[in-house]
This record gives sequence, C-alpha cells and structure tokens, in this order.
Amino acid sequence: MAKRVNKKKEEKIKNRREIGGLFIPAGLFIGMGLGFLYNHLVEGLFLGLGAGFLLFALMYLLKKKK
Repeated sequence: MAKRVNKKKEEKIKNRREIGGLFIPAGLFIGMGLGFLYNHLVEGLFLGLGAGFLLFALMYLLKKKK
C-alpha cells in the first residue's frame, strides 16, 4: 500500500513539472515580441528566458509545499 501512495505522489510531481515547463517557452515568446517591438531582440529573448525560468522555479517551490 505504501508503494501505491508513493507512485501517486510521484505522478503528481511529474504533472506539475510538465505544466510549469510551459513558462519557459511562453517567456521566450513574450520576450521575443517585446524585443521586436523595441528593436532589442536579443535582450528581449534573454529577459523572457530568465523570467520563464524564474516563474518555473517559483511555481515548483510553491506547489512543493502543498
């Protein structure tokens, strides 16, 4: 029975990671759009990528507490 509970917890953690991983490409696209808008594409991409990783990490930490 304990093995069954552990498997359920592992599946929940895996699903959270997959959903949180969407922040990274979303940040890149938002950064690319802002970079094109202000004629600073590379800077926008780096800011978007950094924001995506930051949101991914924050979501992982907040969901881990629950």
